[in-house]
Amino acid sequence: MPFELPAAKSVAVNPTQKEMREWVLEYMPRVTVTEFDNINYEAEVTARLARSTFFVAEQEIYQNRMPRAEAEEWAAKQDAYIADKDMILIEGYIGPDPEFRTGSRVYIERTQANIPAMQQQLYFDPDDDWEPEFTVIYTPGLRAPGKPDDRLIIVDHENYVTRVFGSDYFGESKMGGLRMWNHLVYERGGLALHSGLKTYPDVDGEEKVMLILGLSGTGKTTTTFRQQLGSLPVQDDFVALMPGGVVYTTEDGCFAKTYGLDPDDEPTIYGGTTRPDAWLENTAVDEAGHVDFFDDSYTRNGRSTFPLANIRHRDPRNLPKANYLLLLNRNENIIPAVAKLRREQAAAYFMLGETKGTSAGGAAEAGKSLRVPGTNPFFFDNDALQGNRFLELLDTMPDLEVYLMNTGRVGGTDGDERSKKVRIPHSSAVVQGIVAGTITWEEDPDFGYFVASAIPEFDDVELLQPRKLYERQGRMSEYQAIVADLTESRRAYLSKFPGLASSIVSAI
Repeated sequence: MPFELPAAKSVAVNPTQKEMREWVLEYMPRVTVTEFDNINYEAEVTARLARSTFFVAEQEIYQNRMPRAEAEEWAAKQDAYIADKDMILIEGYIGPDPEFRTGSRVYIERTQANIPAMQQQLYFDPDDDWEPEFTVIYTPGLRAPGKPDDRLIIVDHENYVTRVFGSDYFGESKMGGLRMWNHLVYERGGLALHSGLKTYPDVDGEEKVMLILGLSGTGKTTTTFRQQLGSLPVQDDFVALMPGGVVYTTEDGCFAKTYGLDPDDEPTIYGGTTRPDAWLENTAVDEAGHVDFFDDSYTRNGRSTFPLANIRHRDPRNLPKANYLLLLNRNENIIPAVAKLRREQAAAYFMLGETKGTSAGGAAEAGKSLRVPGTNPFFFDNDALQGNRFLELLDTMPDLEVYLMNTGRVGGTDGDERSKKVRIPHSSAVVQGIVAGTITWEEDPDFGYFVASAIPEFDDVELLQPRKLYERQGRMSEYQAIVADLTESRRAYLSKFPGLASSIVSAI
């Protein structure tokens, strides 16, 4: 039986984008109509609240835990708060496929109408068969004193209900549904991947599918939407990978970072973001409505949403099975622009999930070296379950090619003049070379994966083989120290997950 929503003073069910825009302009502070005639909202919260997120569980788990009795106390407070509020209810599906779609809804105060307007762009439209399975109850105006930042997100997988207290950041609505979807996909025998998805027409007429995994801000959306060889984007965030390489998508819109958005490097995202029906959040806009995508004085985690219908894309239904999987790693030392992984290495690097943190994860993560298994910060329990399931799925996909791709730098940080940047055209040439099969590979003597010795339209071998950069600069002792440290720390990291398959640990 569907979860019963708490009673409210009034409920606007599935209002139009026009109606919600009017409510935003009527009720909300810190909004600006931009030069593109869309609306930017400057949220108080600028990133996901990981410290404030708790999963309802009676036994210890590998996430922040809240006993059910306490969760019910907070639920009662939220229900009482809603009783005299005007609310908005947005209904839709996560996923378009009739055999693999999930009825979802967000229930939120009308005084925060930008969030349901953005969520409506990501849901697939409800139909006559729609029934709610996931519910997100969202009260930005109700704080949670005593919890981290006086804000709270409660995730209840038993009832598939997420409650959000005190945050005005849209990402908690989006991830409220997708976090529960992670659990559902695992229960169905698959794995939810924090992944973009694009397709390619093959020279023989067979369509190819590429999955692009990465933390927010590491180039996942950029790589997904950058065109090569006639590619078409399908999805920029979560994808279900099922046995045999079957894939299912989740969203009918795009949730893109706006900091650094350039019409030349990212024309598709720029085009979608600069339309009147796009929504902006925490993007730099002056009083006159001028948008500066390169101003990070408030945050680098500016965002936009827009419908996929507004850009050229491939319909997400009836997708072929997965052919390629890229693991994005925004690094700054000796990770090459691309490495081809042996099958026994793929699950290990999936579990390592190495990258530089970005503003999407909050100030505590930005700029720091991170390891996030599967580059998925939304998994619900011991990440060994992710690694083992990924290994099981690989065994059902003998033809899947897995690559590690660095979207950061080689040889040092941004301020180190000896370092080199892996730029968007470099990454695009890598992706094109993978699909076209035009990369020449050789085994790396330090890590055992394959590195490229030549890629068409890629003009810098030192980005492909970082050892050569360190050799030329007389830094081989530094290089060797990094190799030793990475090897030791990676093995130690993988060893800490109880129950992780030994073949994953020994692959490093």
